[in-house]
Amino acid sequence: MQLSDLDFSKTYSYADYLQWTFEDRLELIKGKIFKMTPAPASLHQKISMRLSSELYFFLKNKPCQIYAAPFDVRLARKGESEDKKIFTVVQPDICIICDPSKVDTRGCTGAPDIVVEILSPGNNQKELRNKYEVYEESGVKEYWIVSPQDKTFLKYTLIANGYQPSKLMTMGDIITTPILPGFELSLDIVFADN
Repeated sequence: MQLSDLDFSKTYSYADYLQWTFEDRLELIKGKIFKMTPAPASLHQKISMRLSSELYFFLKNKPCQIYAAPFDVRLARKGESEDKKIFTVVQPDICIICDPSKVDTRGCTGAPDIVVEILSPGNNQKELRNKYEVYEESGVKEYWIVSPQDKTFLKYTLIANGYQPSKLMTMGDIITTPILPGFELSLDIVFADN
């Protein structure tokens, strides 16, 4: 089967997703197929490595763990765990998971505590609209959006009635989060030499 054989107007489940052997990386958002952009640019990768390194060293010997793409995050409706009843499978650039019971050999089932998406030309609409909705609905506590081109950082924090955005942050700002007490991330490090 080729990717072109799929009906992009159809709704697919995680069970379908598991059957595909395409070279293209795909995500399912509410049952709809989204092709991931080609391999990320060097700037995207630099920023991903800097963020991952800072988080990895902070989390060493702590209960929360960091995972980087490609890593399947299955966002099921409440109470659903069967593969054929899961319609959202995403691959965030980075995610932090503090509940080890959510991690299995295939990735993560349920909402990570923190999801980080690094914008690339061509994926902004998917990240900013579609993923925002599924992350909010599934209970991701914090959704971080990093824009390498603009050297900006935006954090959405889940409160009782949905996501609340932070101010737009950039060089000179320090990122903190109540999910990781004591963690401080300098955006000067993240965006150095861009």
